[in-house]
Order: sequence, then C-alpha cells, then structure tokens
Amino acid sequence: SDSLEGDTDLKFLLGGGELLKLRSSSWMKARFYKLQEDCRTMWHESKTCTKSKQTFSIEDISAVRAGRQSEGLRKYTDELLEGRCFSIIFKGRRKDLDLIASSDEEAKQWVTSLEKIMSNLNNLNCQQKTQHWIFNCLRKADKNCDSQLSLEELKDFLHQINIELDDLYAEDLFRQCDKSKSGYLSEEEIKTFYNLLTRRQEIDEIYAEYAKTTGFMSAENLLDFLIKEQKEEATLADANRLIDQYERDDKAKEKQLMTKDGFLMYLQMFEGLVLNPTHKAVHQDMNQPLNHYFISSSHNTYLMEDQLTGPSSTKAYIRALVKGCRCVELDCWDGSDEEPVIYHGHTLTSKILFRDAIKTIKDYAFKTSDYPVILSLENHCSVEQQKVMAKHMSSILGSALITTPLEDQMPTEFPSPEALKGRFLVKCKRLNKLEVYFTREAAAVNDDTLTEEEDEEEDEEHIDLKGVLVFDLQKCKKLKIAKELSDMVIYCKSVPFNGFQDAKDNLAFYEMASVKEGKAIQLAEESANCYIRHNVDKLSRIYPAGLRTDSSNFNPVPLWNAGCQIVALNVQTPCPNMDLNQGRFLVNGKTGYILKPAYMRDQMSEFDPITLTRGPWLQHKTLHIMIISAQQLPKVNQKKTSVVDALVKVEIHGVPADTAEKETVHIVDNGMNTCHLTIGLCFNPMWNENFQFDVHVPALALVRFVVEDYNYAFDNELIGQFTLPFTSLQLGKLVASLCHLPVYRWVSS
Repeated sequence: SDSLEGDTDLKFLLGGGELLKLRSSSWMKARFYKLQEDCRTMWHESKTCTKSKQTFSIEDISAVRAGRQSEGLRKYTDELLEGRCFSIIFKGRRKDLDLIASSDEEAKQWVTSLEKIMSNLNNLNCQQKTQHWIFNCLRKADKNCDSQLSLEELKDFLHQINIELDDLYAEDLFRQCDKSKSGYLSEEEIKTFYNLLTRRQEIDEIYAEYAKTTGFMSAENLLDFLIKEQKEEATLADANRLIDQYERDDKAKEKQLMTKDGFLMYLQMFEGLVLNPTHKAVHQDMNQPLNHYFISSSHNTYLMEDQLTGPSSTKAYIRALVKGCRCVELDCWDGSDEEPVIYHGHTLTSKILFRDAIKTIKDYAFKTSDYPVILSLENHCSVEQQKVMAKHMSSILGSALITTPLEDQMPTEFPSPEALKGRFLVKCKRLNKLEVYFTREAAAVNDDTLTEEEDEEEDEEHIDLKGVLVFDLQKCKKLKIAKELSDMVIYCKSVPFNGFQDAKDNLAFYEMASVKEGKAIQLAEESANCYIRHNVDKLSRIYPAGLRTDSSNFNPVPLWNAGCQIVALNVQTPCPNMDLNQGRFLVNGKTGYILKPAYMRDQMSEFDPITLTRGPWLQHKTLHIMIISAQQLPKVNQKKTSVVDALVKVEIHGVPADTAEKETVHIVDNGMNTCHLTIGLCFNPMWNENFQFDVHVPALALVRFVVEDYNYAFDNELIGQFTLPFTSLQLGKLVASLCHLPVYRWVSS
C-alpha cells in the first residue's frame, strides 16, 4: 500500500514469522505467516509440510484480539502465556485463529501491524479497491510467478473476474496488448491491458460533455457538473477544493484542471456517493429520552448459527457489538461448579460461561458506538447462581454498570443516550418499584428473593429437538429472583404485556414488555396508533417466533412504523430483512440509535401508518432513479461456468402506501454481447433504465438497491446490495455506494 511504504509494521508483516496455531489441548502446531506483496493477503504454511500453503484476505478479518481472550486460549493455555497470545477474528463463518508468539513483544508487534494494515485497507476508496482486486487476480493468474502473463494465464485471469471469452476473442485481446510480440504480456503491457479492462464508456461520455477546456475539466466546468448533475449548491471554491483533493496529475493540478482519472477518483469518494456524508457522523439530537430512539438489537446473541444444534460463542457477541447492536440477549441457566452458563435451553446448542460473555461484552461494547448497551437477561437460574451473575456483572463492568438512578429525584422519563454514554443497563425482572430509591420507608423486602409468575418474555417458546413446540419448564412453577440481581435493574424492568390500556393505567415508564413477532405485528396492523402512543412513554422489545429454528428473521419495518424501539433480530443470519436493519442503523455515526420522527414522540399523535390521515408525516416526494451501468460484477458461484446475467432491483420499504419494487431487464453474459474489443474490453453491463417512486412518509422509508444474477429456473443469486434511509440520499449522485456495483443517479422532487 502506497500510504504505508517504508513503514516498519508493514516490513514486519512482509517478512513474516513463525507462530504456534492452537486448536485444542492436543493440537498446537507451528505455522509460518507472512503478508503477500499485494499487502492484502496473508499466506501461511506448515513447517513440516511445505506443500500445505493457505491464504486469507486481510479484508476478511473482523478484529485482532490481544491476550487470552478467546474461549480456546483461556481453556487450553496457562495464564503465564497471556502476553504471548492473540486471536484473529474473521467475518462470516470462517474459524478464528488462536495464535501464540515466541515473546510478549512479538505478539504486540503482530497485533499492532495487523491492525494498521486493516485500517489502511478500510480507508481505501472504491477505485483503489478495484485496482487491488484486479491486480490480486492478476497475481493469482501468474502461475509461474514470472511477472508475465501467457495467453493461458490471461484466460485464467479473465475467468477469475467473471469474463468468459471464446478463444478467438481472447487471442485477439492478447495480440492487441502484446506490443513486443514476445508471446507474453510484460509489466507495461499488463498496464495497457488493465486500462482496457477498467475503461468506463459511460463515464467517458459524461466527462467529455463537461470537459470544455482543451479536453480537460476546469474548475468552472466542474462547477457546472456539480450544479446540473449532482444538484449541489456548490461554489467555485468547492470545485477548486475537489481538484486539489482528487487530481493526481501535478501538471493538471497546477493549472486547476481535472483529468478523467481525477474525475473518476472524485466520483468514487464519499462526496460522490449516494449516502449523504454528513449522515455518516452523529448528526441527530442524542439528548432525547432513550425510548425516543430506534435501538439496534440482537436476539439470542450468543448463537452463531441455528437455534437447535448450532454453537454458542463469545464471538457472536463481538460480531453483534461491532455491527453496532446496542441491545444483546443472554439466556442464563444454571451451570456446573456454580458458574451460570448461556445457551438455548432444551436444545443441543453449546454452552458458554456467563462470566466469559460479560468480559467479551465489556471489551467490545464501545468499539463501534459510545452509546449505552442494554443487557437483556432471560433468567432461568437458581437464586444462588443469580447472585453469581450479579457478582460477575458488578466486578467486570464496574462503574460502567447502572445500579442506581442518575437523577436526584424520582424520574418521570428515561435518561438520554448522551447521558448514558459508555454505560450498561440491565433488563430483567425487579423485586420492587424504582420509587424505593426516593422514599424513606424504602419498602424493605424481608427475604432476599421474590416469587413471581413467569411473563411472556421469560417464556419464549421454541422448537425442541423432536420438532415439538415447547415452553420453558418454569412456566409451571414460580420464579425466584435474587435481590442482588434485582437491584441492578433500573430503567428496564421486565413486565408482562396485558394491553395498551393496562400499560397506560398501571405501568411506570421504566416497565417494559417483550412481545413475540406474531402478536406484535397484529397489534401494529390493527392498533398502530395505540402502539405509537404506547411507545412515546415506554420501551417495547419484539423478538422472533420460536418456529424460526433456522435463525431466520421477520420484517422489522412494520414494527418500526408502530414506534417499537427494540426490534430484536438474529444478526448472525444475512438476509433481506437483516439488510433493512443494517440500513436503518447505517447512519448517525453507526451509534445504534436513530431518533424517531417528532410525530412518533408526541403523546397526542394521530399518526397511523396504515390509514395515513393528513398530518406533518405526509411529505410527498417523487424519487427518480436512472440505473446506468455496473462495473466488474463478481461471479457469486465460482463453480459455475456461465457468466453473470445481471439485473438491478430498487426497493422502497416504509409505510404500506410507500412499499414498492422495480427491476431492470437482465443483461445476458454480463454485457459481453455488446462489447467491441477495438475500443476496449467491456464487461460492464449497461441498462439506462428509469424508475419513479412516490414516497409519502420519507422519514420512515428505506431504499434498497439489489444486484442479482438472473436464473430462469431457480431463484436469482444475490451479487450485492446496499440499503440506506431515504432521508440520507444525496441528490443527483452518479455512482453506487459499493465498489463493483451499479452506477445510478437519482433526483427527488
């Protein structure tokens, strides 16, 4: 990477070193690890078997954790090795690496160096990522590592990047680039080939239209583009700033001109993307009561896969927290040696220690967001092990754990996310009312436990291993709660839901119910306005039905439309509904908190997403989108011999009146049938299709862009997607927010 050239950490990784790889008490083997020359791929081999060589991408790493933080390292290594241990945590379902260095200093060097290269790659713009991807594929195709490409190696490269040419076309392309007639493409000839590969005819045409100054864009030409195409209220100073920032040709920059390469660089940086860059940072008022926000939430957070036999892991908490989840769930059961465990009861899911989960949550709670984390406890433990739970939370979380109200007098509403920054809230049952903190009588409880009926949330149903719908066995008896655990419940006391009127008459603001998805969706459809008013004062948590043993997800949008804050999803399962959740919380600095519209924070609100009567929520917008083209779409299934037949869908998700979907035609063979090798290699499908959508309640709408590989016999295969709030769209933007995905422009009126 250019920005790390000469860096000592980069040199360390390129040189590599030997580490011990740990899997179990009986499996610990030496492996040599080093960073490849592309600065994005780690290579490792066995010391005893040099034929065994494997690689993984730096971009696949989610985090590097110093010390004995993983379950395996804690279980299979001695405390004396703490400083020599570290773990590499991967995205997706790839197994993590537990590694041991030869010294504390070497372990620190590995962690520091890996984190630096990860940060550097994350900061690359789309054009740089495209270059990395293409050159990485070129290196893979160079089988004999001679820095030249033969005709066969060129064919292999084209296959890697999803281009299938017949032999005559491939030979013609090879001859065009082989200026030396050597039968191989040398470095300069490979660069010529790269330029053919990355040419964007549609961008060329746009650039040519505005490049009126001796074939280049002057600041005045660029300003004209910004105003007419990008719909920006820009000035000449803004245009000059963009030239200074993105032009790579020093001679052009001296004359305040922008070349085509500089123009493409600008288009693929954040100023040119469809997501409003001001919305990437915290831009909402964070001083409203906590329940006035949608809160990113996870269900059965400890599970990596399904709900019946899948593994439980502290890694699942890391993934959820790094994604920005602010409410995580812990299903707590009695364990051996008086240590509570977490797992999905009455199933074969594996178990993790409650203590380990709390340690992991503490370590990763505020990596992505500084705002409060809610620990949603589903408590099935005996009184004695509940006391152990309380002890662990107190000792591990320390002063970050909220154990008394923040206020000097009895509060009437929640504190704000800003006031709770860096703090943990416990959601569980409580022995008494919060008011006892502010009364002299203190409503002393004689016993240190309370016997209480199970509520709906504590009785989440699920499917057992025989496929039978079952409930927690504690339903038939009463649950005792330890006072030590009860005292930690301040702002999120779990109570049953007995209807909106009962809640209004009998529940305090801090008393909240969890409702199963089916019941919640019924309430949202039949009594939406009542639900919205209920959520002005209270918190609501919605969780998936027990029938979802595959950890699938329901659509969260109807629940958000009803003002429900904590819509808990199975974040381990990628799916369209999870895409919507990620899109909802993409903005506002990825804090995990999104302020609800004003009309959903008003106790007298008349808003109903179903009937849509007149009110301030009706702000009709017409969305015009033109899908122009896509670039370098990857082949989803590498085993398929056919080329991608790409199509684009645009979806609107919001109130029922706004929900809509439109799609382009599919382009056969990724646009290869429209290619002309004489003007360059083309594998960029072009649609030039226009869509129009009417959006009545923009504050609740999400826009989802989807690219799929068309299949006439089966379901289309997903290539990529991007979801964002309607109100975070930038006017007139010309390129997608994902590298290698479609170019589009949009206008809202």
